[in-house]
Amino acid sequence: MRLLVVEDEARLAAALQRGLQAEGFVVDVAGTGPAGLDAVRGGGYDAMILDVMLPGLSGYELVRRIRAEERWLPVLMLSAKDGEYDQADGLDCGADDYLTKPFSYVVLLARLRALLRRGAPQRPAVLSAGDLSLDPARRRVTLAGAEVALTAREYALLAYLIRRPGEVVSKIELLDHVWDASLDTAPNAVEVYVGYLRRKIGRDRLETVRGAGYRLTA
Repeated sequence: MRLLVVEDEARLAAALQRGLQAEGFVVDVAGTGPAGLDAVRGGGYDAMILDVMLPGLSGYELVRRIRAEERWLPVLMLSAKDGEYDQADGLDCGADDYLTKPFSYVVLLARLRALLRRGAPQRPAVLSAGDLSLDPARRRVTLAGAEVALTAREYALLAYLIRRPGEVVSKIELLDHVWDASLDTAPNAVEVYVGYLRRKIGRDRLETVRGAGYRLTA
């Protein structure tokens, strides 16, 4: 497996390269946004670990450009920006996962393996589940062609679920990816916002799988 690490902190980039090489990966490093973009365009990578704050071109813009060019390699985004909107922006731009700094290397490696297991299916610009559609670029949600007004939290919840249509997503995973990891958020917050979302998109579209989590269906 060949990985690209795009990180401008030289010490962190070197540590990631050493650690991943010890796990058997072939690892290339780029220190700027433009260098990372050129490397991706050169092809041959199975996944990319991408910093957000980069010289020359931000991680947000880099992943937005490669998705516009229909390059679908999995992207794990790293950032010290740990706000919920920062994470939502990263996912909306086209990243597959978002990990905040400082991070556990064990967790990074587990998330990277999970991305590699899922592979790199094509991701359309507008995400859909039946007649429910979400346009990340315009932050617009429609149901049977009619626009649906969502709060920022409802939108973030739907955006995460619609990327996993038919999959059961646990409360813990939703708390980890949709809520601010720095806050002590109660698990029942997920239930509350699932209820809000159901009232706007239809109860039958968002199933409760008892003891496991939630599933968005078409």
